[in-house]
Amino acid sequence: MDFKNRIRVGVIGGAAPEARYREIAYEVGRLIAEKGAILVCGGLGGVMEAAARGARQAGGLTLGILPGGSPKDANPHIDIAVATGMGYSRNNLVVMNSDALIAVDGSFGTLSEIAYGRVHEKTVVGIGTWDIEGVIPVETAEEAVEQAFKEFFPLLSGRW
Repeated sequence: MDFKNRIRVGVIGGAAPEARYREIAYEVGRLIAEKGAILVCGGLGGVMEAAARGARQAGGLTLGILPGGSPKDANPHIDIAVATGMGYSRNNLVVMNSDALIAVDGSFGTLSEIAYGRVHEKTVVGIGTWDIEGVIPVETAEEAVEQAFKEFFPLLSGRW
C-alpha cells in the first residue's frame, strides 16, 4: 500500500478533556479512517488517545509523534510511534506531517500546534478549542472532518 501519498489528518487537543470532547475526538478519528486517511497525533492520552482509538477501530492507520524518548510511551492505539525527545517542540512535527488539522478542546500545547498550522498554511478546524483567527469553528465531528477535507482538498467529495 502506498502510505506516502495518503492524506494525513492531524488531530490535536487536550490531554485531559471532558468526556464529551473524548467522544467527539473518537468520532473524528473514526471518520478520518473511514475516508482512508492516516491519523496523525501526539501519541499520548486524552484527545490523542480517543481519536487514535476511533481510527483503529475503523481499520485506520495511526501515527503518534511523541514528546519523549521512548516509543513505548505511546497509547495502545498508535500503530507507528515516533519518539522525538523534543517535548513540546515536537508539535511542529505533528503539524508538518499533517495535511490538515482538527483541534478538539486543548490548552497552550494545542495553541502552539494551531499556530504552527497557520504558519505553514494548513487548514485548521476547531471544536471547543481556541476561538482565534485562522481556526474554522464547527460543532460536530462530521462537520470537522468534512471541513478539513473540503478546505484542503476541494475537488474531493465523499469517499475518495
